[in-house]
Amino acid sequence: MADSRVAFLKVSWANVLLNALKIGVEGALGLLTGSLALTADAAHSVADLLASGVVLIWGRSAFDDADDSHPHGHNRFEPLSALFVGGVLVLLGLKLLYDAGHSIFTGVSAEYSIWLVLGLLFALGDMYLCYWYTQYKNQELQLPSLRALAADSLNDLYTTGAALVGVLGMAVGYPIFDPIAGGIVSLLVIHQGVDISRENIQYLADRAPPESEQEKIKQQIREHSAVHGIHDFVAYYSGHMVEVEFHAEVAKDLTVVEAHDLESDLRQCVREVESVSDVHVHLDPAGLDEWKDADDSATSPA
Repeated sequence: MADSRVAFLKVSWANVLLNALKIGVEGALGLLTGSLALTADAAHSVADLLASGVVLIWGRSAFDDADDSHPHGHNRFEPLSALFVGGVLVLLGLKLLYDAGHSIFTGVSAEYSIWLVLGLLFALGDMYLCYWYTQYKNQELQLPSLRALAADSLNDLYTTGAALVGVLGMAVGYPIFDPIAGGIVSLLVIHQGVDISRENIQYLADRAPPESEQEKIKQQIREHSAVHGIHDFVAYYSGHMVEVEFHAEVAKDLTVVEAHDLESDLRQCVREVESVSDVHVHLDPAGLDEWKDADDSATSPA
């Protein structure tokens, strides 16, 4: 857990610093050249910087241990921060779409300069580095907030690329390329933001994981040699991790100590499934046949 927290903080800080660097370079060049393209792209990155900062502050709380105020831990801080990123993307996409439409109907007044190309090429390299590093580190961490930041960096590549297309269009005498490309990319940004928001709303709403994931957990329980059947199985997201509750039918002549040890062993066994964070087990004597939803696919008691 400590190593994961350190890795998360490194990635989050990298996103903050790389976005700040992009804003500084594009903003300075935009002010020096009077370029609306660079100034607008820098303003777009301010929203990304805000999202990165929120993930850094809120997302790291997911690694805190349970306490009196959060007895089930802080897992929900992770999808909450990712949901914020998704919301920022949707609002940003709508703003970009509005600006693109406004420019098309009112006319484009920007003028070409080689500094525009250099600034945008730098921004592309900066955001690609941010995207690659976030994706690379999140292969191990598998955190939705970092997936959201990676998607945000990828969207930055699209928006900066669109600005570059527009600048090149100005260079060959077609300034209308800028708002057209911006409008297309804004739709991609909105789509990505909706996808991120939808995914993390499911995590926050305690939704059940996919059936395939539930079956994987059930199979892990069935394979335990002391389990004769399971029933009242419930799995649900707590943040981006899964909590599991179930009743296990076991031999009815176990001592209290044996039952305690078996329950602890079952909890550890189920937590070996990568997505599972916590397990609640209730032991029942096998053979009573009083549970309507009992899972009889486990080995029957002798």
